[in-house]
Amino acid sequence: MGKIKLFSLIFILFILTGCLGVQEVARGVAGVSTKVLEDTRKDAIRKQFNFDLVTTHNKVRRILRDNGAYIYADDLGKDLIAVYVSEADTTPVGIFFKEINPQNTLIEVSSPSTFGKEFIAGLISDGLEGKLKPKIKKGESDEKKKIFGD
Repeated sequence: MGKIKLFSLIFILFILTGCLGVQEVARGVAGVSTKVLEDTRKDAIRKQFNFDLVTTHNKVRRILRDNGAYIYADDLGKDLIAVYVSEADTTPVGIFFKEINPQNTLIEVSSPSTFGKEFIAGLISDGLEGKLKPKIKKGESDEKKKIFGD
């Protein structure tokens, strides 16, 4: 009986101390882990914008969605949006938000991929600064492209 109690106690301690690791492994297997994005955050591209935190978060979410990025995690509590560059390109990119003051927000874009990080950072920057051109959808006429400057 003593061996069973000891084994049970060790098993419970193992589960409790390793719970975060087990959860992260499960997320990694499911393809929704954000750990790699948090780990590469120290090398993130950073830029400050003149919007409050919630407005910035909502605008970035719209920019990403409108430009084909696949959002797989959106956690306002962690101030994070995690995306794949597109549905076909599953390069993970993390967008972290940090409130500087009520009117300014710092955005940090991290990824293990330099291309993914630079691509998404450029997309967000251009979108928040009003520099993005409207997307031309497949099958639209060349006349429409000329109107929008493509």
